[in-house]
Amino acid sequence: MMSNTRVAGASSALPAHSRQEAGRASAHTLPSAPALAPPRFVSKPHSHQHRANPLRLASVHAAEHEAFFSRGRHPPPPMSIVCCSGKVASGNALNFIFLSICSYADKSLVGEDTNLRNKEREAIIKKQLQDPEFSPSPYDTAWVAMVPLRGFHQTPCFPQCVEWILQKQRDDGSWGISELVLPTSKSTLLSTLACVVALKKWDVGAEHIRRGLHFIGRNFSIAMDERISAPIGFNITFPGMVSLAMGMGLELPLRQKDLDAILHIQQMELKSFSEDKSYGRETYMAYVAEGLGNLLDWNEVMKFQRKNGSLFNSPSTTAAALIYYYNDKAFQYLKSLLSKFGSAAPAVYPINISCQLLMVDSLEKIGISRHFSSEIKSILDMTHSLWLQRDEEIMLDVATCAMAFRILRMNGYDVSSGELYHVAEAANFHNSLQGYLHDTKSLLELYKASNASISKTEMILDNIGAWSGSLLMEQLCSYGAQKVPIFEEVEYALKFPFYATMERLEHKSNIETFDVQGYQMLKTEYLPCRVNKDLLALAVEDFTFSQSIYQDELLHIESWVKGNRWDEHHRLKFHSERVQIVFRAIYATVNQLAAMASAAQNRDVRKHLIEVWIYTLKSMMTEAEWTRVQYVPTIDEYMTNAKFSYALGPIVLPSLYFLGQELSMCVVEDQEYDELFSLMSTCCRLLNDIQGFEREGNQGKVNSVSLYVIDSGGSLSTEAAKKAIHESIALRRRDLLRLVLREDRVVPRPCKELFWKMCKINHLFYSQTDGYSSPKEMISTVNAVIYEPLKLQISDPSLLLKRINKDFVNDHVISSEENKKGSGIV
Repeated sequence: MMSNTRVAGASSALPAHSRQEAGRASAHTLPSAPALAPPRFVSKPHSHQHRANPLRLASVHAAEHEAFFSRGRHPPPPMSIVCCSGKVASGNALNFIFLSICSYADKSLVGEDTNLRNKEREAIIKKQLQDPEFSPSPYDTAWVAMVPLRGFHQTPCFPQCVEWILQKQRDDGSWGISELVLPTSKSTLLSTLACVVALKKWDVGAEHIRRGLHFIGRNFSIAMDERISAPIGFNITFPGMVSLAMGMGLELPLRQKDLDAILHIQQMELKSFSEDKSYGRETYMAYVAEGLGNLLDWNEVMKFQRKNGSLFNSPSTTAAALIYYYNDKAFQYLKSLLSKFGSAAPAVYPINISCQLLMVDSLEKIGISRHFSSEIKSILDMTHSLWLQRDEEIMLDVATCAMAFRILRMNGYDVSSGELYHVAEAANFHNSLQGYLHDTKSLLELYKASNASISKTEMILDNIGAWSGSLLMEQLCSYGAQKVPIFEEVEYALKFPFYATMERLEHKSNIETFDVQGYQMLKTEYLPCRVNKDLLALAVEDFTFSQSIYQDELLHIESWVKGNRWDEHHRLKFHSERVQIVFRAIYATVNQLAAMASAAQNRDVRKHLIEVWIYTLKSMMTEAEWTRVQYVPTIDEYMTNAKFSYALGPIVLPSLYFLGQELSMCVVEDQEYDELFSLMSTCCRLLNDIQGFEREGNQGKVNSVSLYVIDSGGSLSTEAAKKAIHESIALRRRDLLRLVLREDRVVPRPCKELFWKMCKINHLFYSQTDGYSSPKEMISTVNAVIYEPLKLQISDPSLLLKRINKDFVNDHVISSEENKKGSGIV
């Protein structure tokens, strides 16, 4: 077990006395660094001839250490990863996965040559981020248009809305969101009837009314079709609008039995509600109050009025309140709304923060957020300020609240999970509007928020994760067969928590399933983001260009491997050919990386890199000796050594020097640096132990699972031991995330994130099986990131192709196939 998968090592995550010892064993002067091009961060696929068994390293004499790092010059390696164990050397998949971490850390990787078209896209997106534009809602505008001037019931209070309705009728007689090119929907029927009623109320637009009624008559069957998705409360609001129209004397071009049927639907809905006395039901009835008119006690409805004067931030509900129950705060809300938007009302207002967070989330999910870092920081600063004030726009919407918590925390803002107390239990959620509606999006956001736990004391997040995950699983079982994007996202989130994903793979999946239309359904359709085409086009070019970089670097690696012979030390005597191969590979690579890292840091870091390797090798030798003499260490002995023998030190720690951050000796020797390394390595070692338990047991090796069983005196089963280790991993993972997100510390944030990303990669590798020792387990992941072109799921390619340079995409698809043919990855 000691040699297997030891991909985790240490460096100056070494105890002070060990650093001194390592330093004495390797005190050599670093040759002056040659002028080098900026280092390229790629991982190296090792050929079979370079594999070595770390157990053989136990026989390497200590005297060889000094010669080991003596001066020598070789072509610089094109990567920051060189491994010594057979498992590491054969683990091409992990090396390639780590390629995406290191390459992606270099922000100049993609977009250095951003063309004019992409700059225009970025400008459009930045404008929307800073000041979101909202599509007018014909339905809500119609309700605002129906509000009479106080004291003058024959005069509209907001005549500009009436004029907007007259100007915005479509050629087919309907009203709807102009940006949406969708088949006739229930939302369109509802909006059209609302606009017709508004015009009839003020006795204007006779021709508009005629054409609108004709549209409704032609498409009325849609209202009765249960297979077609409906806006929230449609069975209340649409029949209510029909009753209102009939009360005004409008002659609807419908058969009497159709009228009776639609009114019966509302009656049945109300009957079912009468048996439900929950607060959630009361909230829902208030939300769709405009569909019930005088059937409601509006004094009860007004209990839901917010500080801004609105009811649920809904212009339609608030306008209905002014019609049936005048309230000055509601009037001021509508007046304020129209002073901002002019002559039409959106479906929700205010909604700036919600839309901005949705955009930030989308940018992060499709991998282009780095292009908008200053805009995102401004949004998150404002969101954090509102969070601390418990602003209603955030706190009263479950999905927005959960998303704000997650995004703020994951971007390093200090937010307390205690602010989610109002949704800590499932009962609290069900009493909300979203809970009463069993809203999948809100549940998913809560579940994602629960994963951002940084302490075992955050019981609120544990509770939220338990009940939201359970409800999502129920929904998935009931509706998951319907290939709806939200359920695909739910399935992925339940299978792969955010700490067990690889960013670039996730970016690709999100790009491929990106919803260009992007509309959402409340009481009517609305567009929270109007730049989805630009987002997708930019993401496609970004990812495609990234793949071309990965492929070029892989070719560079192959040529570098062929060009290195590592044959300078013919006078040295080696224990075996394997030891000789390992010695020469490590010798060359450490010196080359040291020269490059020293140039990047403007100081000598060679001694540190030597320490990393010496301490890693010594820990491997310790494990080899345990196996040789059949010594059973204590759990503490094992864990103290294992975090180094896992050999992440030689992979991660040298890479930190190439992230564009200054790492002084004070930083490298700081306790925070040691803690980050220790937590990462321990998590990864334990993950490996769980999946490698049987294999390593067959090899006569112990690991943490077997030691837990032994330590219990046989009272613990293997499965119980694994469960205990999983709990230990969860605690350490939380501690690691807390360190990574903590601001104003010694280690720069980009460096801390590398520890976290490596931890995530290991969670992915060991989430289902031992992905490292299996030669085929992760190969599809490697190919998906490096070679396979994007496969966009878009019903109308013309929506996108007008915005994307097809030659650019085609060139890179061809290049991808050519490179793949010449690669070892198939």
